Amino acid sequence: MARYIDEILQPGERVLYSTNAHWIFYFPAIVAWIVALAFLVLMPQATADGLRVLCLIAAGVVALAALYWTIKGWFHRFTTETDVTNLRVVHKTGFIKRRTFEMALDKVESVDVDQSILGRILNYGDVTIRGVGEGIEKITTVDSPLAFRSSITTR
Repeated sequence: MARYIDEILQPGERVLYSTNAHWIFYFPAIVAWIVALAFLVLMPQATADGLRVLCLIAAGVVALAALYWTIKGWFHRFTTETDVTNLRVVHKTGFIKRRTFEMALDKVESVDVDQSILGRILNYGDVTIRGVGEGIEKITTVDSPLAFRSSITTR
């Protein structure tokens, strides 16, 4: 499956920067996998048979939730594209229900980056693009938001 940006490039247009949603979308899945593993490790140490079965059931339920969150995080990252070309900024989310926005670089008024403490440590944040006559677009949980902002503002 081709990337969205490759399908919409105009003649003479080239991609300068590409980014994606940050891996933090996997965080709930990572925590759930650790909890499922902890239940499996505790299972042999349980003294009663009923407690062992309970640990096994709990590990299975948590592993199913972890699998769901893993697939959900992967699908979100797979269906999200954010690119800067020499002419415009393009952001696409979704697979069947698609949402896109494009803004010409010469219409960009300002680019704001909002990062939490964890976002600063793990290098992710929200980017708000204000356009002249184009409105405001917010892209959440962008990987390397400062590099993304620089790719938009550097000409």
